[in-house]
Amino acid sequence: MGEELERSYLAYVRGQLKFRVGQIVYVAFSLDESVMGFAFPKDMRAALIGGDPDEFMLPRQSDMRFNWVHANLALLDPAEARELVVEAWRMVVPAKVSRSYDLSHPTGPQ
Repeated sequence: MGEELERSYLAYVRGQLKFRVGQIVYVAFSLDESVMGFAFPKDMRAALIGGDPDEFMLPRQSDMRFNWVHANLALLDPAEARELVVEAWRMVVPAKVSRSYDLSHPTGPQ
């Protein structure tokens, strides 16, 4: 998924799968792969979580300072997961890279 996004690469950190652009992590999976953490605007977290508190949750207290949210993977459908990953990636790449993705994916994340 993430390797199709420009400038993105996989990294394993203490056994966890993470997707990065440079040194910035934009998606990470829990060791048991039940939770996906992803970049998400702090000012929009409450609305996302309030809309579906079973599906989305706040990160641990030490990560609250970051633009980050967790999702229960069992409750995400593949299209929704893909959209969350792409939007998280957009937060860490330059706008011109994001625009280039839009031109090559006119119907949205596939």
